Parts: sequence; structure tokens; C-alpha cells
Amino acid sequence: MDILIPVIIVAAIGLIAGIGLAVASAVFAVPVDEKAEQVRACLPGANCGACGFTGCDGYAAALSKGETKECNLCIPGGNDVAAQVGAIMGLDAGKITPMVAAVMCQGNKENTPEKLEYSGVRSCKMATQLFGGPKSCVHGCIGFGDCVEVCPYDAIFICDGVARINPSKCRACKKCIKTCPRQLIDLFPLDTIKAAVLCKNHDKGAQTRKQCKAGCIGCMKCVKACEEGAVSVENFCAKVDYDKCVGCGKCHAVCPVGCIDLYMLKKMF
Repeated sequence: MDILIPVIIVAAIGLIAGIGLAVASAVFAVPVDEKAEQVRACLPGANCGACGFTGCDGYAAALSKGETKECNLCIPGGNDVAAQVGAIMGLDAGKITPMVAAVMCQGNKENTPEKLEYSGVRSCKMATQLFGGPKSCVHGCIGFGDCVEVCPYDAIFICDGVARINPSKCRACKKCIKTCPRQLIDLFPLDTIKAAVLCKNHDKGAQTRKQCKAGCIGCMKCVKACEEGAVSVENFCAKVDYDKCVGCGKCHAVCPVGCIDLYMLKKMF
């Protein structure tokens, strides 16, 4: 009896607790939104926020509640996911323009020398707080790989001190864009030839030349050469309007420092 009574007491407590939990789960149960669950199952799960919502769950909930009717906001998922979401919601899926991220910088070890020996935390964000980082150009890629760490698709790597993106793996989720402290990463249209200015230096030309051999000096030659009006110079740095650019290559041909290149990026998935 000395053993049996404690066993009975413990069993009774467990039974009461189990019944209490069962009742609580029934009373406080949150209704499942089946349509949101179906949409969520279609989404890639990157939770990147490129859709403008808090993540995949937030986007699925917004669609289910009617807060948005746009089924093509998931850029990483592409047109296939948009079509699936549209079928579930009974809405027009729309189209997603294929994009890929690209690092607009050529500040490698040959073009951009180091001005100091950095021995702190290997983080681009941290390094910028120490005299703008170890490189002579305070506008270019530091190359410590903050973007590499946040990429959920293993699409970014460091080559010769500069971040580079593999278009075959990139899903244009924008996580790297949000992470780069220098705002050097842009989305670039796929499967079309476009000119790209591989520089974000907004110093005057003479100062830029001291910092990087391949930096834009704002000479305006590219602007004059472009017959489509796609190239402009803002704050001493050239900029290309991809909607106007036809990929003729004239701006690339006249650039004296070679900071304008022609890109033809393709995804392989």
C-alpha cells in the first residue's frame, strides 16, 4: 500500500492534467485557414520579404483574407509559383519578370588597394565603421561576406575580395540587397542583353581615380553615346535605365575606365 497510494495519486494528477490540456486546446484552438495553408505550401519558404509582407506566412494570410489579390509577388518562386497561387485563389496569376541579383562593383585587389590592415570582426557592416573599411574606396565592396551569410540559396561567393553572385542559383529574394551596407547589389533582368554600370562611387572623378582603377569618373561619354536615352549621370556616377537600354554596347565602347559592361545573365534551373 505504501507504494500503491503514491502511484494512484500521480496517475490521478496526470489524468486531471491531461483532461485540462484537452479542454484548453479545444477552447483556445485557433481556426485553421485552409486556403492560406494551401498557398503557404506552394511558396518556397525563404521568408525573404520580397513580396512586401512579413514572410511566406504573412503573404499567404494576406491573400486568403483578401488584403491583396496579386498572386505574382513571390519573386523567388517565379511564374510557376504564381500560377499555383492563382489557381488556388481563383485569380489571374500575372507574370513575374525574371530577375537576378548582381554586385555592381569591380573593386578587386588589383583595382582597389587597401589603405589599412583590418583585424576586427569579419563583417562588412562592422568594417565600414572603421574609416570606411580597409579598402581605399569607401563606396565599394568590402568583401567580408555579409551577403554570403544571409543568402538562403548559396548563390554568393567572394572572388578576389569582391562578392559575386551565381545567376544559376540566385532567386532574387533581395536578402543580400537589404544586407549590403554599401547598397552595391541591384536586381538585373535575365535573358536580355543590358548595359550595367559596375560602380557606385559618387565622388568626383579625380577622387574616384585615386580610390579605384575601374571606378566611374562621371565623364558623360556614355550619356552622349547612348541613342536611347538610357544612360544618365547622377551625382558623378553613371546609371542605366534597363527599360530603355537595348544592349547596343555603345556606352561600353566609349567608357574610358571600363566600368560599364554588357550582361547577359541566364538561370539554369
